[in-house]
Amino acid sequence: MSAAVTPLWQPASACGDRCRPGDARHAPAGTVGLRLAGLIVVLAIGLPLAVLLRGAAARTLARALLAVLGVRVAHRGPAPRAGSLLVANHVSWLDVLALLAISPVHLVAKHDVRAWPAVGAAARRSGTIFIDRGRPRTLPATVGEVAAALRAGRSVAVFPEGTTYCGAEHGAFRPALFQAAIDAGAPVAPVAIRYDTTQAAFIGDDTLAGSLVRVARTRRTTITVTTAPALRPMPGADRRALARAAQRSMAGHGYRLAA
Repeated sequence: MSAAVTPLWQPASACGDRCRPGDARHAPAGTVGLRLAGLIVVLAIGLPLAVLLRGAAARTLARALLAVLGVRVAHRGPAPRAGSLLVANHVSWLDVLALLAISPVHLVAKHDVRAWPAVGAAARRSGTIFIDRGRPRTLPATVGEVAAALRAGRSVAVFPEGTTYCGAEHGAFRPALFQAAIDAGAPVAPVAIRYDTTQAAFIGDDTLAGSLVRVARTRRTTITVTTAPALRPMPGADRRALARAAQRSMAGHGYRLAA
């Protein structure tokens, strides 16, 4: 880590393989093969359409990818209004698909995603806002991009824990991107994401390919996405207080507050 990068800016999770007991029920080998083959087909057909059409096409693609992997999404709570900043805890790359499946959102993703095969190109063309945690000086520009999207009436989803956790453990919400909602006068919609298995957690030394296979091997995965009532920050609100309030509002939805 560069001396210019502080732990506050680039948080680290203590979650690792020990967080996955390995007792999940496995799908039959034939089902796993069909799921992975289906994933390739859906990506080949759906990614170009999602990039061209966006909106409903991206939502349909997300739902199709979850379906072929044997993942079910249950949504509880009010639907976020357009132009909201959705702030969610972060467990897995599947979180992105779950959010897209329930609401039309633009995403804030780590800079590394730009280099992911196929997914990176689609993310760039679909309006994803990238955040480079290795270059703290770029943060104000990223906040400005998010605020501009919110002012234009586009919802933006962020993961303010800054990294992934296993789901039983969580990190404190970093406040920086909450400033975008304050600047734009946009509502903040807290979102609690909960899995019924730890096999989906993208933690430790996971690779995307390894995680895909592990998800495909799990007999069934259910993601419960619970949206809490929106917070409406006043002009000049304190972003740190807003981040704490958003995280507190998620308690009781299968989400345990960080110590």
